[in-house]
Amino acid sequence: MTEGTTSAAQGGDTLTRLEQEGEIAADYLEGLLDIADLDGDIDMDVEGDRAAVSIISDASSRDLQKLVGRDGEVLEALQELTRLAVHRETGDRSRLMLDIGGFRAKRRAELSELGAKAATEAKSTGEPVKMQPMTPFERKVVHDAVAAAGLRSESEGEEPQRFVVVLPA
Repeated sequence: MTEGTTSAAQGGDTLTRLEQEGEIAADYLEGLLDIADLDGDIDMDVEGDRAAVSIISDASSRDLQKLVGRDGEVLEALQELTRLAVHRETGDRSRLMLDIGGFRAKRRAELSELGAKAATEAKSTGEPVKMQPMTPFERKVVHDAVAAAGLRSESEGEEPQRFVVVLPA
């Protein structure tokens, strides 16, 4: 076997594993929706190096809003529980991302814009820009936006008060 073949086989194995994570997560979340008597469809995908599962609904978004909670707190908890369900089935730690009613997608767009604005401010003032405390997901999106703007950023502080600092060039 050549080196390229080995790499392709490993990539296929990773994709299969991530698809399996998505299926386990979907089954878990369908059970949860049944228990909570909420309507929702489950969409599975693989984004980069992680499984991505979304709950979407044609019905009132208020039902799904219950699963998002204030500032996504319930969503974060459900994501963690779903990751634990996947871990229980596979024995492997999961990095699965959960979105409910498009909350994370919308938040990702807002945070990308916020990160770009902070990068612009750091460039123009030459001073570091400290941002508000954020979840790990939120910090990752901001770090990516800052990197896309050509600057560096760091996370500082301790959870749950950990925040991003955008560094000037």
